[in-house]
Amino acid sequence: MQTNSDFIESGSRSENKELEEDTLANEPEMDEVGEDDPIEAEPVVHPSELAMPKPKARSDHVVHDEKYGDMEGIGIIYGNVGTAGFSCRLIGDIEKMEYVMVHHQHDGWTLGQIVDIERKTDLTVEKAKRLSDGAAIDIDEIVIAKVDVVGFRDDRNLLQVPRTPFKAGDTVFRARDLLIKEVIGLKEDSPTGAYLGLLFGHDIRVEVDINSMVQKHVCILAKTGGGKSFLCGDLIEELMKHDVTVLVIDPHGEYGSMREAGSKPKGARDFKVEPRSYADKIMEFSTDTTANPLAKPLKFTLANIEARELLGLTQIKNGKVFLTALRKAIDSVKSVKKDYGLKDIIAMLEAEEDTANNSLVAELEYLNEVNIFAPMGTKIDELVVKGKMTIINLRGTPPDIAELIVNRLATAMFELRKLGKVPPMMLVCEEAHNWCPQQGLSASSKILRTIAAEGRKFGLGLTIISQRAAKIDKNVLSQCNTQMILKVTNPNDLKAITNSLEGIADGMDEEIQRLPIGVALIVGGNIQNPLFIEVRPRESRHGGESVEIIPTKR
Repeated sequence: MQTNSDFIESGSRSENKELEEDTLANEPEMDEVGEDDPIEAEPVVHPSELAMPKPKARSDHVVHDEKYGDMEGIGIIYGNVGTAGFSCRLIGDIEKMEYVMVHHQHDGWTLGQIVDIERKTDLTVEKAKRLSDGAAIDIDEIVIAKVDVVGFRDDRNLLQVPRTPFKAGDTVFRARDLLIKEVIGLKEDSPTGAYLGLLFGHDIRVEVDINSMVQKHVCILAKTGGGKSFLCGDLIEELMKHDVTVLVIDPHGEYGSMREAGSKPKGARDFKVEPRSYADKIMEFSTDTTANPLAKPLKFTLANIEARELLGLTQIKNGKVFLTALRKAIDSVKSVKKDYGLKDIIAMLEAEEDTANNSLVAELEYLNEVNIFAPMGTKIDELVVKGKMTIINLRGTPPDIAELIVNRLATAMFELRKLGKVPPMMLVCEEAHNWCPQQGLSASSKILRTIAAEGRKFGLGLTIISQRAAKIDKNVLSQCNTQMILKVTNPNDLKAITNSLEGIADGMDEEIQRLPIGVALIVGGNIQNPLFIEVRPRESRHGGESVEIIPTKR
């Protein structure tokens, strides 16, 4: 096995001597740095400051490996060294959260990730005062980094962590893309992969396995304007390209824009994405076709709705008082008509001439005005077509009616999937905190909990999207094993994310707060370690742009 010393020997002898005599092989103390031995380092920039990676300065410490080619040395391990992490003095230009590689004496090349960077200087308060007064002050500084070990792939292709520590004095190299893909397990152009973006700082495609997402559910969380709907659009595009059946609960009518091709991506970053329309893959239904003229009418038949459910749509607080009367009216209508509507039930209640039913009649008349019930409802084979996306556009629908629609559709999809009458599919719920809240109860809460817990058994995946993680039912959130997190700053939401989701390490909440727009943290499914990715541009037009009060383009 080739050791780390073999690689160092391939450099110049002067470099070897410099490394051997480096006084910073142990924990650096700035008062030990003499004035004649200034230690200089390139400035280090946190990745959250820019979504676009900056060009790196070439290091003088370059060695060659037969498999990975020329490798750039960016640090030296010093101090106490463990198997899970170590500290290194930086001698090259690298940023926080980037990947590094070190040659372990027993396990070969091992991948690590820089989780913290600190610049130590000898600038005291007195020197700072003299500097502010215009005096010329020499500042001695070093940059040190903390590295967490990701691991290596063994002979069985299993991810392992070394059982013995690295050696102090070993060189830390900038990780090569080939090793990153091998260790993390990233596969490009996979037949079941959904391409969502590029690994931050690298030209490596990040593809999330579609089977894993459907089987283990997905959550997309971000603050308002953080890009969650944009990322969800990317995900849906990938699902449609792979002919996955999708049903989208769209409260604001954003996803119909995917019928139109997007604009050509701007910027120097090449994501290899071209504008495309998905009009041939989209069907849209709405209860209000006046506000949504491109949608087909969505109608439900009363035959499948129980009296208790119908009462739940009203504003009547004590529904038990009217339950018997409503059941009697529905049974009477059923005995004479197979296909009936709310008008028939109202007429039957009015025929009773019982003044106690007046408030119930008034509530049913309100529901009748919403016009979602009809003798002939929308057929399921019209609503769900294999390989296509169905948008349920709820723009203009009252909130209480929207809850009923989500409840009825989610229940139907779950029951029909158990019987195999609809294809395996992904149910996407925008503004999920409205449909399965942590506090209070929505009409759709129970069925979404059931889908989150049992849907994977029947090929019914769930994707929940929200800007308020703390307001989502924890029983639903905790079942989402694939997490896509964009910028979140609310402390309660951050706490909910770290408490409910697997794979989010300690200290990751700080990184989530500092994520720039366009960068997401993804973990779960086929991605075992949290990855920062630059979200790819949309192929179709994004319909969730904010409205400008004062136009910037005139």
